[in-house]
Amino acid sequence: MMRSHFGVESGEVSDQNIGVDQPPLEKPDEPGMEETVLPDPVTAGLQKNGIRECILERKSRRKFFDDPLNLEELSFLLWSTQGVKKVVPAYTKTGRATLRTVPSAGARHPFETYLAVNRVEGLEPGIYRYSPLRHSLLYSGSVDGLGIRLTEASAGQGFVGAAPVVFIWSCRPYLGEWRYMGESHKVMLIDAGHVCQNLYLAAEALGLGTVAIGAYSQELMDDLLQLDGEDEFVVYCAPVGRVES
Repeated sequence: MMRSHFGVESGEVSDQNIGVDQPPLEKPDEPGMEETVLPDPVTAGLQKNGIRECILERKSRRKFFDDPLNLEELSFLLWSTQGVKKVVPAYTKTGRATLRTVPSAGARHPFETYLAVNRVEGLEPGIYRYSPLRHSLLYSGSVDGLGIRLTEASAGQGFVGAAPVVFIWSCRPYLGEWRYMGESHKVMLIDAGHVCQNLYLAAEALGLGTVAIGAYSQELMDDLLQLDGEDEFVVYCAPVGRVES
């Protein structure tokens, strides 16, 4: 059979092509969630302004100070990794897509960003979900023994559980499948790399450190975020903290 440039066999039809409404651009809010509107990311004080310096000095960092992050820094990190620059019409007469600070195949952006917060000024410890459309945080609630659970879920890596904040990215695969069907799974993996690399560079610009974590328990990490493991599941995580300058 002839194959398209996305590897889909001729004759296969996506939900987009048969007129199924596109899935929401971000996960709907749960009733009663407390929302924290984040500061404008431009208010974060950058220690390094040159992209060449950030790329050159970027490296994985696993030793963090106990000092907390502040909301301005967190705002910049979140905007750098999933921030929405513009919402544009797309796909159908009523459809929309987001142009963000990272590339994504077909502008599908199939990820949700969760934060496991231990020490961030102005935030209660616990689990948060980022709303890129509103640039705000939604509080899911506290977790008993959060640091211990993070360590256990990340194959005993204690620096993960001890970090001031851990970025945890989940995937909602149908956001890509709606348009590209099974071929979407390949580009989702590629897109995850774009997101985490931006975190590395943004952290470097702020004088912070991070490290990409692929060694984690799927079951324990999904359970921590109360995900079903099928329609949504964790794909990547990265602790962030202060490091020696």
